[in-house]
Amino acid sequence: MVKLNKIYTRTGDQGTTGLVDGSRRAKSDPRMVAIGEVDEANSSIGLAALAVPPATAADLTRIQNDLFDLGADLATPLGDIGGEDFTPSDMVLRVIPAQVDWLETAIDALNEALPPLTSFILPGGSEGAGRVHLARAISRRAERAAVALAEVEPVNPAALSYLNRLSDYLFVLARALNAGADPLWVPGASRA
Repeated sequence: MVKLNKIYTRTGDQGTTGLVDGSRRAKSDPRMVAIGEVDEANSSIGLAALAVPPATAADLTRIQNDLFDLGADLATPLGDIGGEDFTPSDMVLRVIPAQVDWLETAIDALNEALPPLTSFILPGGSEGAGRVHLARAISRRAERAAVALAEVEPVNPAALSYLNRLSDYLFVLARALNAGADPLWVPGASRA
């Protein structure tokens, strides 16, 4: 369990921050950028949860917990462990494929009740859908940051899959919140 008695430590005043393994990185380091983007995605999902039905809010809270797991995963580089072993342990929290599977199952369940897409949709509709669309866009940015990190350091493939599936889930959820009555893109509408 995490216990924080003091919020400020002053250890980051010089532009670095600590990782789980005790190492320090510049706050602009790709690993720290990815962690920050995941945190922002988590916050946006929390905001979305305030404007959706209780059962959906519960699912979003589950996802927020998964994103904390994902942040811990990103904050634990392989370091001296060697290889690319992202197996979780009592001391190392990692995203696992079952978390990705849950998202896929949820996507399929939501999508069953929706009409097929015949146009691109505009982010919006209801307040809940609008907030979920914003969370989707922020989640995509978190995914891009994690992919950029993976180009320079090993990243848990399950974490990358989770972020990719998360934005898919949020897209389908926004459509479900709009009950399939999505605002549609009208190409060239402002030129008419």
